[in-house]
Amino acid sequence: MTPEAQPSPRAQNARRRLWTMLAVGAVVLIAVGFLWSWWVAPAAGWGAAALIYDIWVWTVIAPMDTEKTRIHARMEDPRRSTRDFLILCANAAAIIAVVFVIGNGSNAPKGEKIALAVVALTVVAASWLMLHTLFTLRYTELYYAARPEGGIDFNQEESPRYTDIAYMAFSLGMTYQVSDTAIKDHAIRAEALKHSLLAFVFATLILATTINLVINLAS
Repeated sequence: MTPEAQPSPRAQNARRRLWTMLAVGAVVLIAVGFLWSWWVAPAAGWGAAALIYDIWVWTVIAPMDTEKTRIHARMEDPRRSTRDFLILCANAAAIIAVVFVIGNGSNAPKGEKIALAVVALTVVAASWLMLHTLFTLRYTELYYAARPEGGIDFNQEESPRYTDIAYMAFSLGMTYQVSDTAIKDHAIRAEALKHSLLAFVFATLILATTINLVINLAS
């Protein structure tokens, strides 16, 4: 393979991250299955894998300044279908975790009820963070792929770093609107629409239900 055909550092890092996620998720799934319940194991495995993703990504991007953000965002990334698949997994896993608690938690002993609630909360929290992190990465890629770069007005002279764009992404994900930023690009606006719809589904069908479940299970 020629040097030109070599994957970018970002693509190599993404591949390592994916395999690490799969390995950790599989270990947790098997451990929970043998030590506790095979019904709980898939949710626990996904929760562990999602946590690995969240910690890995934020450890890399959070310290980046503007120039490092620009370079990182312009590197080759895994196919977009991979990202969309992770988004679907994040939402589906959270829904499955909540449904499992509904179906199995009511008749479980007190200690197991609390354990089930902890698993469900962990899966939902990790999936929620993954959802908004994935869109943070997507907005950043679109911003720095534009010529001239831009598409979001942050009301500052300096180009945005990852934490600036995360501010917009998480604000949009929690309030379904941008606060003190302005979206000026069609592609970014289309992603924002998708983000808002997924965040709405997540909040209404998962987070609110989980909070009520935890209260009921712990009572």
